[in-house]
Amino acid sequence: MIGKGHAISQTKDSISYGWNQEKDAEVVFRQHLMGENPTEIAREFRFIQSQNHYCKNNTLSFILSPTIEDGKKLNLRDLQEICLKFTSQMKLINRQAIGFVHRDKEHLHIHLYVNRIDFNGNVYDDSFLDPRSMRTAVQVAQQMNLTTVKDVVLEKLGRLSPVRSKIRSIHDHVINRYRPKNFDQYIRHMKAKGVEVIPSITKDGNLRGFRLAYGNHNLKASEIHRSMGGGNLAIELYGRSIIRSNNIIPVKIEGTLVPIAPKLAHRIATRIASKIIKQTKGVGIEI
Repeated sequence: MIGKGHAISQTKDSISYGWNQEKDAEVVFRQHLMGENPTEIAREFRFIQSQNHYCKNNTLSFILSPTIEDGKKLNLRDLQEICLKFTSQMKLINRQAIGFVHRDKEHLHIHLYVNRIDFNGNVYDDSFLDPRSMRTAVQVAQQMNLTTVKDVVLEKLGRLSPVRSKIRSIHDHVINRYRPKNFDQYIRHMKAKGVEVIPSITKDGNLRGFRLAYGNHNLKASEIHRSMGGGNLAIELYGRSIIRSNNIIPVKIEGTLVPIAPKLAHRIATRIASKIIKQTKGVGIEI
């Protein structure tokens, strides 16, 4: 099961979407609410939200998506239990909430809306809400013997083991035979061997990693092998020269300088520091 979450301002529109009968919507969960339609529910939310005029994104919106196979087996009581466990473990149990299941597609999913303002006017902290939603969804899935994201990934990687082995073999050949010194050289040599290396760029224009396409398959580099992840690859190609004045330098990709995303930069710096510590210990130098 996958969980996603973010804070929103359009409460009525969102609840109307959740209650959309064209999507075979059904109410599967409610807390501290009496309304029988989106307008009434939104009015009840607004009444509590009126205690805090400073919070604009005052409703929490979550999507909980079991796998297709799990979704086929879940009954109303199961869906209610998912919502109850999720809100409880997210510490949202004593707030207005309503949840809908959509069955208009093969992939059943739950839309869950929770008032970010509690009955005392306090605002729920939405820091890192999306990753927290994901972790909580995994915990709930484990408690209910449902398939987790990790289970899905492991199954996928198992099925693609021959493809992963082939791509890694090409990667090792390129590194050992051609000894590329930067990303552009690595990308060019991999392409010549039939593997397209696709940079993953953030909205801010920063490099956060790579995907590799081979035949009809497209995988994150780290899914092929952890040694091929962006951090390890950067160190393999650039060595310590990727750090200048204690900062990770931008790198050239297709002739354009691209900054390294903060998370990737942190991984690179941490791994280089770890290598330096191991090397100094190896020669008996105390630091």
